[in-house]
Amino acid sequence: MATHRLAKSLGNAMLNQEDPETVRSGAPAYLLLLDGLIADSPDDNNLLLAGARLYSAYAGGLVEDSARRKQLTTRSKEYAARALCRQHASMCAAERMPFDQFSAAVDQTDRADLEAIHTLAVSWAGWIQAHSDDWNALADLGRVEKMLQHVIDLQPDYARGRAQLYLGIMRTQLPAAMGGDPERGRRHFEQAIEFSDSRDLMAKVEYARSYARLVFNKTLHDRLLNEVLAANPREPGLTLSNTLAQGRANSMMKDDYF
Repeated sequence: MATHRLAKSLGNAMLNQEDPETVRSGAPAYLLLLDGLIADSPDDNNLLLAGARLYSAYAGGLVEDSARRKQLTTRSKEYAARALCRQHASMCAAERMPFDQFSAAVDQTDRADLEAIHTLAVSWAGWIQAHSDDWNALADLGRVEKMLQHVIDLQPDYARGRAQLYLGIMRTQLPAAMGGDPERGRRHFEQAIEFSDSRDLMAKVEYARSYARLVFNKTLHDRLLNEVLAANPREPGLTLSNTLAQGRANSMMKDDYF
């Protein structure tokens, strides 16, 4: 229990930090400590999920070097996959099984598996983004989408709408004329904002970037970003993300997209 409290405290310290540079310079020590704890207790799901979340958060928001991002997101995905495999045997070898078998295995999981499913989906999404130069990695997007959809089918507001946020991004990659479904993505973004009581500023930034820019809605785009810039970023579990969101909103307002 003391080890679990330590892992939780490390995660909270990172996610509630207002200065991204402090996290960027200090997080590797936290990650090495978690690696050591996991090495000592390789079957501890709490530690595996904590490690997956922190590696994903660090690589996704604070690492620019592409080679490092690939390594870090791989570690995140491996930890999350191990945790879900231990929790639900049918999800072992999730990457290698045929998609129909994978989909059926996901459908067998229930609310008790939500944390592990969501963590793997987010870690896997980050891994795909880091490996976007690899068509084999991009082919896994359907598996991530399946897991995220299953999460919101079980609990629409899970993780304060973060699964909705990821689905919003995934479903606004193409305009409707090219087979995309931006309006479905828009509804996911609105749900993400609602379920976080408008406190997840990254949801608004991604709504502006992925949807408003796609449909050339400058009014919506500017309103969302101005709301982000005017908000207080401090929010338990979201402070670091919100601070990064404000930095992105500031950059987006300065470019000449429209």
